[in-house]
Amino acid sequence: MKVTATAAAADLAQIVARARVLAASVTDPEIPVITLEDLGILRDVQAVPFGEPNAQGQQGFIIEITITPTYSGCPAMDQIRDDILNEMDAESIPARVKTSLAPAWTTDWMSEAGKLKLREYGIAPPQHLSSEFSSSNVIQFAPKSIASRAVNTPGKAQFSSQTASQNILCPHCSSDNTTETSHFASTACKALYKCLDCLEPFDYFKPY
Repeated sequence: MKVTATAAAADLAQIVARARVLAASVTDPEIPVITLEDLGILRDVQAVPFGEPNAQGQQGFIIEITITPTYSGCPAMDQIRDDILNEMDAESIPARVKTSLAPAWTTDWMSEAGKLKLREYGIAPPQHLSSEFSSSNVIQFAPKSIASRAVNTPGKAQFSSQTASQNILCPHCSSDNTTETSHFASTACKALYKCLDCLEPFDYFKPY
């Protein structure tokens, strides 16, 4: 579909819709089975005025695509921006990418389809919503053995029974007999776990 920077309202709506489809289909460079829409980092696609009206009074427009990083400083964002613009260039859609840090991204924005793709890829998806924790609680991460001791120790109420006892399901065999071996895995947003039944290691996408 060839488009220009100036277009009638009906054509412009079609361009925006097409741009959204293209942007939504871009995959995460770190997890290639999941799209920007699956992750929930694609926040908005709209046409915004660009430049001055031409001699015929036609206003130019550019497609502005807003994305939110999974965490501030995520190294994949530059590649995601380039991939989005490459998709737009391939269909001659004038576009720019805007990064928005507020509201901050949360795993609650991840789609159910995206979570299923993660599990099939061998990554355990977030097992609960970040909103399940009240704002008054401080979430602390620790190996299961330490967390279990903290639950039974007076003055250590920041470890709830939910966070301490809920094991992460293994994406390979669905066992809940798992343990965290490192709070950071291949990327900062994932933790490294090991299944004690099938003995396979796996990444867990931490909820936040």
